[in-house]
Amino acid sequence: MTRLVRSLTTTPTPPPRTPGAGLNYPDVGATAADRLPSGYRHLHHTVRIGRGEDAFETAGAAVTTWQMHRASGARVRSRAVRADPGVLVEVSLGLGPLRFTAPCEVIWTAYEEDRTGFAYGTLAGHPESGEESFVVDLHPDGSVWFTVTAFSRPAAWYTRLAGPLVPHLQHAYARHLGRSLRRIVEG
Repeated sequence: MTRLVRSLTTTPTPPPRTPGAGLNYPDVGATAADRLPSGYRHLHHTVRIGRGEDAFETAGAAVTTWQMHRASGARVRSRAVRADPGVLVEVSLGLGPLRFTAPCEVIWTAYEEDRTGFAYGTLAGHPESGEESFVVDLHPDGSVWFTVTAFSRPAAWYTRLAGPLVPHLQHAYARHLGRSLRRIVEG
């Protein structure tokens, strides 16, 4: 009995998780740069979603609190209320057995006067390998724009098998996010 009690009380605690340790790609932070890395499929989608400070603030909050993703029909799980570097987030899309789960980690954030957003990178278990950013910009003319920028390559057998279909699905989802965000901004 003493041996059992001793083993239960001396169980070591796991070491703290190091941010970025589980990312499954080497080009961390590249969505913040002007050029995306080679060797990946690239995605760049920009859409006007509104006008004025109120639209900018509403859109920025919706993007960084996962509201935009949820409004698009995605399930989002995160212990954090908003995007900050190192935050883990799991996004899943689809229905029933065709639901794909995508574990990610927030890489960078922008909480600026005329720019709000974040990027997350893929973790082990994600069907793709790469990074995606979601940014809202307030232009000098008062127009508010939403941009999705991403680079990715297949990381699972089914995304490799889907081949050229995946970029089309990614572009369709980026357009869907833009429409969802516009609806949020319009109230």
